[in-house]
Amino acid sequence: MSATLQSYIGGEWRNGVRTGQDISPANPGEVVAEVSMGDAALAATAVEAARAAFPAWRAMAAPARGEILRKAAELLDQRAEAVGRDLTREEGKTLAEGIGETRRAVQILRYFAGQTLEPDGETYPSNSPITFLYARREPIGVVAAITPWNFPIAIPAWKIAPALAYGNTVVWKPAEIVPLTAVHFLQALVDAGLPKGVLNLVLGKGSEVGKVLTTHEAVDAITFTGSNPVGRALQAEAIQHGKKVQLELGGKNPAVVLADANLDHAAEHVARGAFLSAGQKCTATSRVIVEQSVLRDFQDRLVALIEGWKLGDPLDAATRVGPVVSQDQMETVTGYLDAGAKEGGRVLTGGTRATNLGDGYYIQPTVITDLRKDSRVAREEIFGPVAAIIPAQSFDEAVKLANDTPFGLTSSLFTTDLSRALTFANDIHTGVVKINQESAGLEYQVPFGGMKESSSGSREQGKAAREFFTQWKTVYLDPSP
Repeated sequence: MSATLQSYIGGEWRNGVRTGQDISPANPGEVVAEVSMGDAALAATAVEAARAAFPAWRAMAAPARGEILRKAAELLDQRAEAVGRDLTREEGKTLAEGIGETRRAVQILRYFAGQTLEPDGETYPSNSPITFLYARREPIGVVAAITPWNFPIAIPAWKIAPALAYGNTVVWKPAEIVPLTAVHFLQALVDAGLPKGVLNLVLGKGSEVGKVLTTHEAVDAITFTGSNPVGRALQAEAIQHGKKVQLELGGKNPAVVLADANLDHAAEHVARGAFLSAGQKCTATSRVIVEQSVLRDFQDRLVALIEGWKLGDPLDAATRVGPVVSQDQMETVTGYLDAGAKEGGRVLTGGTRATNLGDGYYIQPTVITDLRKDSRVAREEIFGPVAAIIPAQSFDEAVKLANDTPFGLTSSLFTTDLSRALTFANDIHTGVVKINQESAGLEYQVPFGGMKESSSGSREQGKAAREFFTQWKTVYLDPSP
C-alpha cells in the first residue's frame, strides 16, 4: 500500500487523475490520508478487468472461493483494532464502534465462506421417467458495488462477500470520504490470495465514475446503498441498460413506547437507536411515538440519559457520541434543526452544534417535540443525532402514526404485552421489526431490507443474499438413445 491511497484494478495499484484529501471529522485540520482520485476511464478499466477475471473465478470450486474469504476474515480479525482506529479517524464513529464494525465484517466474511459449502441447486421429479431434471444457481457476472460512508466496512462486506462467494467478480466504488477503510478491507482479501481482477477498487467521486458503473455493457448487476434520490436515479438509468439492480435506501424509523413498557429499558434503547454513530444509520430511530399517559415520564428519562452521555473525541474511550462525518452533513443536520424551530418544535435537549469542541463536526444529541404532523423534521430522513417525540393516545393510533411515512425500513416497539407485540409485528409496514430492542442493530445471518421507499424490494445478508447474486439455470438431461 502506498503513502497515497490508490485504486486497485486488475491486481495493480493505479493512480487517478488528481489528488484529494481524507479529512478527520473530529479534527478537520488533520489529513488522515492523501487520495488519488480516479475518473470514468479508470472505472471502465476496472470493469474490463472484472470481466476478464470472471470466467476463471466462476470456474473455481465454490469451497476454494470460500477458503479465500475465510483467510481474509482471519487477517482482518488480526488487524481489527488498527483498521477500526482508522475507520474512526476518517468516519467519526467511536473507537468501540469502529472496531466493532470491523469485527462485524469479519463475521460476514466467515458466514459467506460457510455458504460456499451449502447446496447450490435442487432436483425435481420429471414427467418423463428417463429425464434427470435439476436447477442450479450460477453467478450473474460482473457486479458493481456502490457503498456509503456510514458503515464503511460492514456494508461493503455484506455486498462483496456474497458476490465473491457465489462466483461473481466485483467493481467496488466506496464513498469518497472513507477511502482508507476501503483499502484496508480490500487488502485483507488480496493478502488472502484473491486472484487478480476479481475485486477492483475505484476511488473517486460518484458523479465522475458512477455513470460507467450503471451503463457499461460488461456490468451485469448493481448493488447500491445510499440516498433515495441517487438510488432511484441510478435504478432508472441502469434498468434502461438491462442491469439487475438492488437498492437499500433511507428510513424514518419509528420506536413506539407503550404505557406498559419498562421505561428505563425503552429510554436506553431509544437513545442507542437515535444517537449512537451520531444517528448516521439508515436504521436509526428518528421518530419516537409515546403513549400519552407516560409521555412526560419517558421524556424525562430519555433527556436525563442523553445529557449524561459524553459527546467528544471518538478516540476517547469515554465518548459515547462522536462527530457527524463531514461539514456538509453537519450543515444538513443543523438546517433541519433550524427548520424544526421555525415549525414550532420545542427542543428538550441539544438543538445546536457543540461549540466547545474545536472545529470538529459535533452536533449535540437532540430531542425535539411539539412538531406539526407535516414538519420536515418529523417526515424526512435527517441522518444525524435527532429524535422527534410524537404523542399517541392509544396503541392503534401509535401504529397508524408509525406507518404514516413513505419509508419502511425498521421499527421497534416497547411493551410487556405479548399480544400487542405480535399485532405490531403483523401490522407495521417495515422490513425489520424489533420488539423491546433499538431499531438499529442487525444480525448478519437473516434477511435485511425495507419496504416502500426504503428498498428496491430485494434483501441483503443471510441466505437471502443468494437471490440477488445468482441466477437460476434449469437442466433437462436425458440419456442418449
